[in-house]
Amino acid sequence: MSEQPEKKSFLQNFKEIIYGMAQHDMSRYALRTRASMEHLFILITMGDMIGIPILPPYYSLRLLPYVVPQISTWKRRLLREKDVSDAMF
Repeated sequence: MSEQPEKKSFLQNFKEIIYGMAQHDMSRYALRTRASMEHLFILITMGDMIGIPILPPYYSLRLLPYVVPQISTWKRRLLREKDVSDAMF
């Protein structure tokens, strides 16, 4: 017996189309907002790494274990060259 691949139901296709029209842009915006908030949090807590001491070192050291995995990407994002087209996309 040869099995045919299951076809998606009309309802499933309709849900995916509605998601693409309405929710996809909002979810991308939410991810962008979260990334910028994390960027700001790391800047406030670990700003002394680039010469902007905002918090006392005690609190920065307390938060260090939670921030270590993100430090390299944060530095790269902070120090990369900016362009006018970055704001558009």
